[in-house]
Amino acid sequence: MVVSEELAVAPATQRPSRTTLVSGIVLTAALFAIGGWERRWIADDGLTVLRTVRNLLAGNGPVFNAGERVEVNTSTAWTYLIWFFSWLTQARLEYVVLGIALTLSVAAIVFAMLGAARLWDGRGAQLLLPAGALVYIAVPPARDYATSGLESSLVICWLAVLWWWLIRWSRAETMRFAGIFGLSFVAGLAPLIRPEMTLVGALALLMICCAPQPGIRVRPWMFRALMVAMAGVVPGAYQIWRMGYYGLPYPNTAVAKDAGGAKWRQGLVYLWNLVGPYWLWVPLVMLGVAAVVAVRSRRIGGHAAIASDRDGKPALRERIHRLSGWLRTPVAVVALMLGSGVLLAVYEIRVGGDFMHGRMLLPQLFCLLLPVMVLPLKPSAAQADPRRTDRPFLIVPAAFAGTMGWALFAANATAIETDTKISTSGIADERLYYVQTTGHDHPLRAEDYLNYPRMRAMVGDIARSPNGGLLINSPSWSWTIVPPPTPIPDGGAGHTVFFVNLGMIGMNMPLDVRVLDPMGLSYPLAAHTFRFPNARIGHDKNLDSDWVVVDAGMVDEHPWMPWFLDEGWVTRIRTALSCPETRDLLAATRAPLTFDRFRRNIQQSVEYAKYRIDRVPEYEIERCHVVDRSDPNAPRLRLDIGEP
Repeated sequence: MVVSEELAVAPATQRPSRTTLVSGIVLTAALFAIGGWERRWIADDGLTVLRTVRNLLAGNGPVFNAGERVEVNTSTAWTYLIWFFSWLTQARLEYVVLGIALTLSVAAIVFAMLGAARLWDGRGAQLLLPAGALVYIAVPPARDYATSGLESSLVICWLAVLWWWLIRWSRAETMRFAGIFGLSFVAGLAPLIRPEMTLVGALALLMICCAPQPGIRVRPWMFRALMVAMAGVVPGAYQIWRMGYYGLPYPNTAVAKDAGGAKWRQGLVYLWNLVGPYWLWVPLVMLGVAAVVAVRSRRIGGHAAIASDRDGKPALRERIHRLSGWLRTPVAVVALMLGSGVLLAVYEIRVGGDFMHGRMLLPQLFCLLLPVMVLPLKPSAAQADPRRTDRPFLIVPAAFAGTMGWALFAANATAIETDTKISTSGIADERLYYVQTTGHDHPLRAEDYLNYPRMRAMVGDIARSPNGGLLINSPSWSWTIVPPPTPIPDGGAGHTVFFVNLGMIGMNMPLDVRVLDPMGLSYPLAAHTFRFPNARIGHDKNLDSDWVVVDAGMVDEHPWMPWFLDEGWVTRIRTALSCPETRDLLAATRAPLTFDRFRRNIQQSVEYAKYRIDRVPEYEIERCHVVDRSDPNAPRLRLDIGEP
């Protein structure tokens, strides 16, 4: 329907353009689908999302561990999208997320190319061929994260739909209420797609609100108010619910990874890790030059006449009118997407990038390529300047040919050596790493990850400990079980696993097994610690297992406690955890969700997000000014995580 609407019946002389465009879209989408399928997989972090979906389907709420309200997934929309289709199809979760991700990835390419075709006015061009689309699908990480179980496909699909809709809006003489409100609604979904996408959505909404809306016979202020309301109704309602339910103004992942921190040097390393190995700057420069040449030969934005004051300068009112009119042009939409791509790239560099090769820079690359997803190979006779020769237009086909040559090189290039060890930069080819460590060419199902080191041993140790307990890693990288105190209740005291790989453990364990991680993605206590300054990006928090022994209420004395844990250290941790502010923080996620708790969580959510503890108990005791009970003979405090 979209393709047929975009490419309505054209005169016979323009049909080759339509045929070429449709063929290019179909071929590019098919190539991307094949490339994504050949590299299909689900990452450990993708399995983490599925654990939350399992809890939703089981009636435990949008949580990772039943009874503990922690938002482990960064993309709210992605979580509920998987939940809906899982509920609808009743199919295995891994296959549901695989189908959704690949479909959205291919749809993103289609909408991106349709938007670019509208930009270049496909009905007036003789040939529109894929250019930027080939660049994107040729980059190996783009094909890796066409599946992966992560929200990357949803992010680029949202960007593509927003781009396509904005171009249509900028070219339409008039639009109906439904069209403008629909566009506002899509822009407003930005914070639910990913928090940083709020930048793109907010700028798009601002542009729509400030631009003229011909044909709309409603007072401008009322119309803008309705647009803002349409954009904010879903994210606004969810934000209130998030603060009350989770006790944070944003996902717990932002706390665990300190998304507001700055690691510029590591961010530049991450940028070059994507750009350098594939020589990505080469097609960007070529297509940029080709786009400039094409722009000079075509009109993709209008120019309004400007009234002047007596000094020959535009009057202030006319300047504002001119700016408002400019906002509703394709040129303004291009500026919006290019500017958003740059700003998102700067933000990603500032926070230090990511540990997954290329993943967190794919939306930025996608934004920068949107205007050149297709390019006019040659201008139409109606739009070409008759005074110009065809020589400048040799640049466009030359750039297209160069892009195709580069794509053949990049599609088979390797950015990171095929080794199971993490590089000194901390960046890894995540798909290849798990392919090698699991022994599966396409690790998709949870049980595929049982071949990962220590996973089968963990399953066996849990089966052999019916009384329950805490599983932690010993210095020899074997599992150690810290037993629960007696008396053991009927059916056991339950199991808790403390390990870094949340997804593969969580999806291979029943929902009554509590899974925590030292980085804090699912564990608020670890999330609210301070970062190690020079640790691996995304893994720069590491809470010692001693804290979990106390927090989980396990036996903290030798010989039941492992030999590598110190009783004095554990006693001081118990004292540190008696800090009233820390108890209140934990109560935000563990206390029964009463109305008073919900209201307090909303009121304190910003303070909770900023709260930090010190992983060294002596320093934490000093910070919180609690009584030091390091004396083993001192009476111990009962750690009751309830209402403060």
